[in-house]
Amino acid sequence: MVASFRLISRRISTPMCATLLACAASLACAQNTHLWTQSRFEEFEKGTPKGVSVGSDGRLHEGPAAHERLTTPSTFVWSVAADKDGTAYLGTGAPATVLRVEKGAKPFTLFETKDLSVQVVRLGPDGALYAATMPGGKVYKLDAHASAKMDEAKATVVFDAAKLDPDGAGDKSEVRTHYIWDMTFDAQGRLYIATGGPAGVYRVDPAKPGAKAEAFFKSDEQHIRSLAWDAKGNLIAGSDGSGLVYRIGPDGKGYVLFEAPRREITSVAVAGDGTIYAASVGDKSHNPLPPLPVQGVATVTITIVQPGSLQAANASTAVPEGTELYALREGQAPRKVWAAKDDIVYALKAEKDGVLALSGNRGHVLRVAGDGSFADVAHLEAQQGLSLAADGSELLIGTGNTGKLFALGAAEKHEYASDVLDAGAVARFGRVEVEPGSNGYELWTRSGNVEQPTRGWSEWTVLKDGAAASPAGRFFQWKAALRADGSIGSVGVNYLPVNAAPVVDDLMVVPGTRLAPQAAAAQQQTVNIAFPSASQGVTVTMDGAASAPLQAQKDRTAVTVRWAAHDDNGDDLTFALYLRGDGEHVWRLLKDELTDKAYSFDATLIPDGGYEIKVVASDAPAHTPGEALTGEKVSERFEIDTTPPVVSALAASVEPGNCAGADCKKEVHASFDAEDAMSPLAHAEYSLDAGPWKFIAPVGGLSDAKREHYELRVPLADAKPGEHLLTVRVYDRYENVGAAKTVFGAAK
Repeated sequence: MVASFRLISRRISTPMCATLLACAASLACAQNTHLWTQSRFEEFEKGTPKGVSVGSDGRLHEGPAAHERLTTPSTFVWSVAADKDGTAYLGTGAPATVLRVEKGAKPFTLFETKDLSVQVVRLGPDGALYAATMPGGKVYKLDAHASAKMDEAKATVVFDAAKLDPDGAGDKSEVRTHYIWDMTFDAQGRLYIATGGPAGVYRVDPAKPGAKAEAFFKSDEQHIRSLAWDAKGNLIAGSDGSGLVYRIGPDGKGYVLFEAPRREITSVAVAGDGTIYAASVGDKSHNPLPPLPVQGVATVTITIVQPGSLQAANASTAVPEGTELYALREGQAPRKVWAAKDDIVYALKAEKDGVLALSGNRGHVLRVAGDGSFADVAHLEAQQGLSLAADGSELLIGTGNTGKLFALGAAEKHEYASDVLDAGAVARFGRVEVEPGSNGYELWTRSGNVEQPTRGWSEWTVLKDGAAASPAGRFFQWKAALRADGSIGSVGVNYLPVNAAPVVDDLMVVPGTRLAPQAAAAQQQTVNIAFPSASQGVTVTMDGAASAPLQAQKDRTAVTVRWAAHDDNGDDLTFALYLRGDGEHVWRLLKDELTDKAYSFDATLIPDGGYEIKVVASDAPAHTPGEALTGEKVSERFEIDTTPPVVSALAASVEPGNCAGADCKKEVHASFDAEDAMSPLAHAEYSLDAGPWKFIAPVGGLSDAKREHYELRVPLADAKPGEHLLTVRVYDRYENVGAAKTVFGAAK
């Protein structure tokens, strides 16, 4: 059946389930009323929410809206920081800049670098802005309110990875870190810097001019990817390599709280109740993405594998198996509270009872609660959601591909447009069933006959008495508008495809064959009956099984008819065969109520002659009387010939050959006529004295007429007097054979 329907068993009564399952097993129900239901999260996600939150329980609620504030010249907005006045600071990549975005003003380029990206921006307690570049591995202190653009020469460097001496031993051959992934400040205003290549956390006090960075924490992982503080002043850090979540005390000593099944912890956040949330991605068994070479001091060179989430963002690809989000609570086992195969979570923001998760590949904002329930609260018009920051009244979001800044805030409208239904054929739409308990909503519908709703569809029309008022069409969509505190659950649309007449796609008649009731024996000659369109590249609607060659046995007394047909509604079909001879005007029923698409009949019951066969397909099994439709196709003319040729005037004698002397041998002279009432003669054979059959051509050599004359002159091997036997047989074009014999050569 072309028009498919989706059923949610938890929302449909058992009798209806039984009926619809019976329809699925037998297409006789194809023309019944269908119910198209959307009730699960995965189904609602295929629609378009605007100011609507899609819950994991399959309900739609009011939600925030993502308003675009800026499209930057850069490909990525890797980091966002915001002050209490709502001014946003963006760290971008390709090109690498720091942008200042004030409300109601044009964006201003505060800082520009020749590095690849400004990976992190953070506002310090001193009011300065700190920007970390990659892969240069430097942190610059910037005047957040400067009126002139700064570059690397004018900005103050507070951290330089190339000048580090991690253990204070003065070993210049040791590989230096070049990657900065996150930054945060403690209560004393000291800056903590998460690095990679190798992994570590460095601490520097910006309030002390010329203060050197110290190695606060070292790890044998490849990268420290994310940082957060818990309520006790411990630093929570997530790594790349083994997927570790560390708790680092004020003394710099780390304790592994959790090892994730994935290789990279892209983000960590601590909720108000002390729960630590960690987003993990990547296949720990291997990293299919290419390594990034990193140069050390002097001649030392190592290879550091860049985190998979960042490579995926740069290449616009997916990380295998998506993301898993874990909740870590003291005294409890780690719990996986959410997972998705198509999302890469790049940033988390703690809330009172859960977190906001910002995802890539689909640009979604998800709210995940501690009990594992979740909701998709906003869709972004960008491929990757990369960074989060709060400015007090709104949540700011930085994206990649393309680099944009969004503000997540209150929505003016709360509307949801469903996925588009393809009914498979023009359909009429009826009542719209909404899950009981839904409230505060209004529904509209629209329909059309092209898949894209923007191309000539009907206007949105409000329901009339609970039913769709949209005109008949092949495609259909519904829209819900939610009022204050409104919500809506599953929505089901009843529709009935308008009946379309069956179509007979192909028809062929093969005289001299009979369908084999079972696999033909090895000694039986078989024929493959294939539609000409299958070998000529003609496009028809037949499926593979219907167009595959059909095996039949050779049988000159039978005729086989084969056809292909389809119905756009998926209705069950029955077929009737009609026969009409040359010069006749009335079709005469040969066989009706056929359900197979091939039929053999006995040709000996029909006089020889030229005929046509008509196949009539009917969808009556799926319709009430008077509503069924038919389609038909007439075959090419074919001939039936089951009568053998007639051999006459057969005469033979022994006569001397054209020779002289004692060595002269005798010859057999014979002649006969053959005639067929229906078709030209094909060939003739003779046998002398029960010997092997030998070919004989008609007089003139060309066998192309219904009546031919044959003459035979062959040497007689045995010259002794005696009786001889001559047998002849003649075939017409349909393998009918006529025979005759004569005895000649009496002794003299």
